[in-house]
Amino acid sequence: MKANYKFSNICGTVYRQGNVVFTADGNSLLSPVGNRVSVFDLVNNKSFTFAFENRKNIARIALSSDGNVLISVDEDGRALLVSFKRGVVLHHFNFKKPVKDVSFSPDGKQQSRMGPTYKTYTGHMDDVISILWAKDSQCFITTSRDMTARLFTLHPVEGYRPKTFAGHRDAVLGAFFSTDGNTIYTVSRDGAVFSWRGKVEADSGSEDEPIASTSNAAASLSHKIIHTRWGVHKRHYFNVPGSNVSTSSRPAKVITTAFHASSSLLVVGFSTGIFGLWEMPAFTNLHTLSISQESISSLAVSPSGEWLAFGASHLGQLLVWEWQSESYILKQQGHFLDLNTLAYAPDGQTVATGGDDGKIKIWSTQSSFCYVTFSEHSAPVTGVAFARYGTNVLFSASLDGTVRAYDLVRYRNFRTFTSPSPVQFNCIAVDPSGEVVAAGSTDTFEIFLWSVQTGKLLDILTGHEAPVSTLEFCPEGTNQLASGSWDRTVRVWNVFGRSHASESFTLSSDVLTLAWRPDGKELAVSTLDGQITFLDVAQSKQTNVINGRSDISGGRLVDSRTSAANSTAGKSFNSLTYTADGKCILAGGNSKYVVLYDVREGEGVLLRKFTISENLSLDGTQEFLDSRRVNEAGINIDSLMIQDEDEDEMRTEMLPGAQRGDLSIRRYRREARTKCVRFSPTGRAWAGASTEGLLIYSLDASHSSSADFDPFDLSLDLTPDSVLSTLKSKSYLTALIMSFRLNEQALIQKVFEGVPRGDIKLVVRQLPLMYLTPLLRFVGTHLKKTPHVEFGLLWVNALLMTHGRTIKAGGVGGGDLPSVLRVVKAALGECEETISRLCDENISSLSYIVDQSRLIRQQEQKEGGDVNMGD
Repeated sequence: MKANYKFSNICGTVYRQGNVVFTADGNSLLSPVGNRVSVFDLVNNKSFTFAFENRKNIARIALSSDGNVLISVDEDGRALLVSFKRGVVLHHFNFKKPVKDVSFSPDGKQQSRMGPTYKTYTGHMDDVISILWAKDSQCFITTSRDMTARLFTLHPVEGYRPKTFAGHRDAVLGAFFSTDGNTIYTVSRDGAVFSWRGKVEADSGSEDEPIASTSNAAASLSHKIIHTRWGVHKRHYFNVPGSNVSTSSRPAKVITTAFHASSSLLVVGFSTGIFGLWEMPAFTNLHTLSISQESISSLAVSPSGEWLAFGASHLGQLLVWEWQSESYILKQQGHFLDLNTLAYAPDGQTVATGGDDGKIKIWSTQSSFCYVTFSEHSAPVTGVAFARYGTNVLFSASLDGTVRAYDLVRYRNFRTFTSPSPVQFNCIAVDPSGEVVAAGSTDTFEIFLWSVQTGKLLDILTGHEAPVSTLEFCPEGTNQLASGSWDRTVRVWNVFGRSHASESFTLSSDVLTLAWRPDGKELAVSTLDGQITFLDVAQSKQTNVINGRSDISGGRLVDSRTSAANSTAGKSFNSLTYTADGKCILAGGNSKYVVLYDVREGEGVLLRKFTISENLSLDGTQEFLDSRRVNEAGINIDSLMIQDEDEDEMRTEMLPGAQRGDLSIRRYRREARTKCVRFSPTGRAWAGASTEGLLIYSLDASHSSSADFDPFDLSLDLTPDSVLSTLKSKSYLTALIMSFRLNEQALIQKVFEGVPRGDIKLVVRQLPLMYLTPLLRFVGTHLKKTPHVEFGLLWVNALLMTHGRTIKAGGVGGGDLPSVLRVVKAALGECEETISRLCDENISSLSYIVDQSRLIRQQEQKEGGDVNMGD
């Protein structure tokens, strides 16, 4: 099998911190997710995440006006200049200090706070908070924590000194130009909005005149600035609930603000989760709404002014609001705390995740959006599982002592399973038929079995002497249930037999997780000492052992007293999953690495080691610690609790050493690790529940900066030109085979679409069997993104009708054929859903068209009858 899986997307997290940015066309939204950038296509309802990573969590991003260049700056001031369309890093730059804002000039020639440095401006007495360019890119205005704003010119102007706008009583968060450039608005944190108007500095002895009456239309903005004396025209104050200290113990502060110049709309986000929309200069309140329970961290206005984007970092919310229709365009929220578990649906179209926040979220693998959230659990979710032969029912286990079943058609919790006495459930398993669900407890060391149809407790399996850590039913339906426990044993139960006999295997250390091979003949078990043990259940013997502690070791913690090379102690695998063909196994644990082993014939060869994150904001991602970060007391300053000056509220401190909770814990650096890994049923992707979110690695990363070039059976005369010339000569089969030999996706697509409709059956009938699997995979992938649906369906029909018996007998493709067929099935299901939805949404229009055609036909017949009667 192929092992070149590449990072594809992040699903479990939609926003962390920093600012959100609209693209120039307003159809997409950019959001910082940790040290990566996610792009949300608001029109096509899809999203993806760039593969490049900053050194630490991103603090600010900016996109050029032409949409070609993206700048992302992390918390330490290290910036990346990225090609937005290709996702390729073009340049690195270190500002050596934290950056509060970064902005491109409208003409795209300059960017504030990006190197090489053109010029450095001084004058503020405290940190600069925001930067805004004028329309002509000749001047810009900055705001600062020193309660002032200053107006600078890009190029030196004789006799000009930077203008200072003072008078606010708190930090100025934003300053904006009006469309005509005659008015400047400044917004401060205490809720004050000042409107500044300019007057032309006339000759001595003459009175000042308003700039509107004396300025020439052709005069440049820089000329206006030189001869303008700015003054406060009006003062406005926000009247937002909670802003009065006497009526609320938590006064609302302005956190972020934005301005749409062409429509003169001022948008302000407050610390209470309320945002408001005001029309300037009249300061008319158009809209006020509470969209979050926490403060709004960032907001942006689309270029058209119709959509407002909001980010709330404390809850991980990302919202896009259309204020005119008062409706959500996008409403997404990730898990508030860490992810614990995940499960793929049998069709591979959805992923279910459970976290420490007690919520279960269902994500679409096609759009990467969460479309339903279940919040019935009142404690961390420890396991989720789908039935093997059903995609509409999801099961979950939690530490609140309940196992729940959810209907994914009606989106409701239709069954709740409990034990006779309250216990905490640590794991869950569902038999292949979906009729029996099992859960293991951490209190009584028992395994509980329930009937899904009746909800009654069927049996309680006893025998373990420590908490049950893992459960899994045999996938082949042999009525076998494997359980692992901290008592260093694995038991295989015959759950549907009369005696409930179990076979016990004793291992070297505590059992953490286990996984059945897809054929049900082998069991892989991970133990606390970092080993993966393989057991032959039929012959009751151990077949192989992989000592993976050295493979997963790496990454030094901030408070570690040993080097990364000697940090193998405590490293182990918390999750195992087999590939669809059972030839390889994927393992993840308390490390920044996820490893892939080839386990055919007891080899245990390491094929690939994936690094889930290079984010230095997480603990355990560095191989070497910087001695310069150690103070005189011998304490690493990265392990100290640092309070940001922007925080107006004191964070509540938790007990030292607490591993769960928000960033208010004293040991606030989260550790890079993976709690659960699962392969997609198609075999083309795998997902990992990590500290950064739900990471997806795929063989089909469409937004990757470089396409895969994996040719086979090459020759000197096989070139793209020879393929196109063969296609032009109407040798369609030869051209198709040559394109697959060269294996360039763009070339394959061109040849594929160049085959006439009438020749599809002839080409498929003469196709060599060795190209059947690649062609099926290409058709399945192509169907998901092509508008030529009928053309693709004709190919699928011809392939299945011609080679159906060969496919059913498994005579081609080897172990890749099942995953390829799943890809085709998923593509057909998506086509059916799209067409059905389109017809349902337009059924009234279709009925109207049919009625009109029938009416016209009747009128024509009537007119024809009248003519005949007249004759």
